[in-house]
Amino acid sequence: MSMLLAFAPFIVFALCDRLLGVVPALSAAALVSAVFLVRDWLTPGRSVKVLEIGTLALFGGLAVYAVATHTEWSLLGMRLRVDAGLLIVVLASMAIRQPFTLQYAKERTPPEVWTQPGFRLVNNVITAAWAVAFGLMVLADVAMVYMPALPLWVGIAVTVAAIVAAIRFTQWYPEHMRAKFQAAN
Repeated sequence: MSMLLAFAPFIVFALCDRLLGVVPALSAAALVSAVFLVRDWLTPGRSVKVLEIGTLALFGGLAVYAVATHTEWSLLGMRLRVDAGLLIVVLASMAIRQPFTLQYAKERTPPEVWTQPGFRLVNNVITAAWAVAFGLMVLADVAMVYMPALPLWVGIAVTVAAIVAAIRFTQWYPEHMRAKFQAAN
């Protein structure tokens, strides 16, 4: 659940963008990201996470850029930038060998589980599943931006389906692998 809460800045952005505009929405999302970082830094048993650092950099960087350059992005153009940024953060977490799900998993499991066979593999696979979901969202965004005749519901449907699939996979896969490992032993 705490991993899903880490996506709250994206929800704040989506809600505020419609109500307040791009720069206030980016700023609000950056603020929520900063609050999560401070919470994790100050709370015993929690750690600052790659996803939260990346989210703050993404929203903060886009906000600063938009203010500095007086850039006005369309809703679809902004979605593309945010989704692409999120995909980059997730891929970067994999590239530095710290898949973003690993940090959340370690907060919910005892240290002796961290060394069990498959713990890191499960987190690599789940993070890859999220990368695929975000990649699909980016492709949908690109289609929406460059094929304006495409109905808006197509992009929304792809986004919802990708996120729901990633959430369900995240819930299912660890149990599946645990049962598979127990059956083998």
